[in-house]
Amino acid sequence: MGESGDPPAGTPEGGPDGGEDEYRSVVFDESFVRAARLQEFSAHERLTDHAPAVRLRPAPSRGLSRQALLLVVLIALAFGTAIYMGVRHPYPAPQAKRPEPLRMTLVPLAPQGRVPGSTKVADLYAHSPAAQFPVGDAGVTLPAVRRTAHFSDTQVMAALTTARDYLIESSLDPDTLSGGSPSAVRLLLDPEQLAQFDRGFRHPAADERHAPTGWLVRFDPAKAALADQRARVHGTLRVAEADRDALEVTSDHTFVYALRPAAREDGARASLFTVRRELRFRFDRDDLRMHRTELLVSAAQAGPLSCGDDTANQLRPLLAGQRAKAGGPAGTDPYEPGRATALCGSLAASAQPSP
Repeated sequence: MGESGDPPAGTPEGGPDGGEDEYRSVVFDESFVRAARLQEFSAHERLTDHAPAVRLRPAPSRGLSRQALLLVVLIALAFGTAIYMGVRHPYPAPQAKRPEPLRMTLVPLAPQGRVPGSTKVADLYAHSPAAQFPVGDAGVTLPAVRRTAHFSDTQVMAALTTARDYLIESSLDPDTLSGGSPSAVRLLLDPEQLAQFDRGFRHPAADERHAPTGWLVRFDPAKAALADQRARVHGTLRVAEADRDALEVTSDHTFVYALRPAAREDGARASLFTVRRELRFRFDRDDLRMHRTELLVSAAQAGPLSCGDDTANQLRPLLAGQRAKAGGPAGTDPYEPGRATALCGSLAASAQPSP
């Protein structure tokens, strides 16, 4: 260790080796100067007798400066606000339109005389207006598919396909026609309409809201059975935009069924029964994705039927050789609210098989 007067790095090279040197106390080498601590008095310290002799400079900050920390906080707040505004938009999204209740009508068509019949179903069809109708679901054809202003061709095809499936399940399926479970039809409906559907099957009513025959075609199994599992069908499907968020499909089909008495009898003749169904379907974007529909309107004409028969729950066809009951439709009370006006029509002779 050097003496108190030695430079920090020792005696400079080339200097005198010991001895008294008159300049030794005032001459410093480079290492001594670098090791020296800078001392500077402020103006106030120079004027004050009792001020500290040395004012140390503050040590450099090792963390983020206050300005940098504030900037980080502002960026975090801006990012959090953007996320919040994306999740909680100040303008609420438009609510999906609730499906309307199905409005349904069925007009019985009464024959003017006895219902024609034959032991050969093929002869009945050959001598009727349905002679050239396609058989079964081949008669439910799709139109040309074109995109619309707000829906792609794939979405238009989805709407048409679902409507076609509904027609087949509700008008051509032998189990449905024979009064079986309506579950296949129910699966194609928007969930918002299921309450109306279920109530109609639990408590059928001729009120244009709760008649099972508004949703599908089915015959009273105690009265009639299918003489041919394959009905004849002819009709059209049309699609258009209801608005920017929904498509509407309109169907208009005539179904012709061959029926026989429920109790098998030797020599029993078959007869034809005709139902014309006009349906209007609505599809929002969820319906298109889930392969389901909202049925808005169901209008049907069916015969031969008696005007006075209840057609809300099941159809009770007039079979070969039978006549319509005397009298018109059931009476209508205009003072009773909530009751639909009873309707009935006359089945033209040209609509039945010729002798």
